[in-house]
Amino acid sequence: MTGTMCTRCVLPHAPPDILLDAEGVCNICRNYEAEERMGALEDPLLETDFLKILDKHRGKQEYDCLCMLSGGKDSTAALYYVKQKYKLNPLVFTFNQGFVPDEHLDSARKTVDKLGVDWVYFETPFMKDMFRKIVQTRSKVVICGICSLWYMLKTYEIAAQFNVPIIISGWTKGQTTGSSRSVLSKCACDQNPEEFKAMSAATREFMDKHVRTDPKYRDFPYNMQDVMQIAKTQYKSKAVVLSPHWFVPGGPDEYVPVIKEKLGWDYPERSYPKKSTNCDLNFVASKLAVKNFGYSHYHIEMSNMIRLGVVTREEALEHLRMDYGDEVLGDILAKLDSRGMA
Repeated sequence: MTGTMCTRCVLPHAPPDILLDAEGVCNICRNYEAEERMGALEDPLLETDFLKILDKHRGKQEYDCLCMLSGGKDSTAALYYVKQKYKLNPLVFTFNQGFVPDEHLDSARKTVDKLGVDWVYFETPFMKDMFRKIVQTRSKVVICGICSLWYMLKTYEIAAQFNVPIIISGWTKGQTTGSSRSVLSKCACDQNPEEFKAMSAATREFMDKHVRTDPKYRDFPYNMQDVMQIAKTQYKSKAVVLSPHWFVPGGPDEYVPVIKEKLGWDYPERSYPKKSTNCDLNFVASKLAVKNFGYSHYHIEMSNMIRLGVVTREEALEHLRMDYGDEVLGDILAKLDSRGMA
């Protein structure tokens, strides 16, 4: 990898998956440009699409939906929309794998109290041994990808327990293809294979070497398709995963002022990327991903949002700037009981 970055998005030159041409533009942007020029891009999802799904399930169960709430701007706004704008009765679910700061949990608790909604809080140290093994074995697997398998499986389980037909996330337009209607049935995991190819290979390698061989994690899902299969067969859940942010125009510039005014929400003191609300492991996971691949899943998300016109390239670069030092990483690794980092 040369370290050179695409002049359109924030992906680096990372052969063989991401390549820059003579003009400094990556193949992902070129592919998007070609599809756009040929009219091959699917029509964007519209708010009317979202309303049709909500109306189909509204009022048929005790809870109309299960809202995933981290305490961050995106999930807080999603919950606010669902409760106040769309007039649904949500059950709220917050997942803590042991590395969610108290500040984030306090924000979630305040939002739940202000909106007067029921809340399920789940905390578990189950994943800690796996997180530690990722660091100690110097695996290239992205911690966040592994963690997402666990929290989505638990989310489906809670949805099935309460017979909830819709799972509402706070995922941004950058966390899906942005236009593909396949997200309605694929839990937003229909990702561009070129961008995630190296990360997916690292996940498979780690699963084979360190997860399948560990009795504690013998039944751990291999990928998001496994998660959905378990949800369908074991939990008997037919819940569809949606985010209001996929269907409504704009982005944080539109909804952050609303949740600040209506809910008293504010940005956390410490998080990565900037103006986000992610667990402490994100600092370690992102640092390792950039070291191993030259980019993280946040670079992919931001690049998608640049192509969709949600953020500018300059804004993305500022959000992705790693201005935290070894002291922050040391604190997190101490929580993980791991002295070294790859």
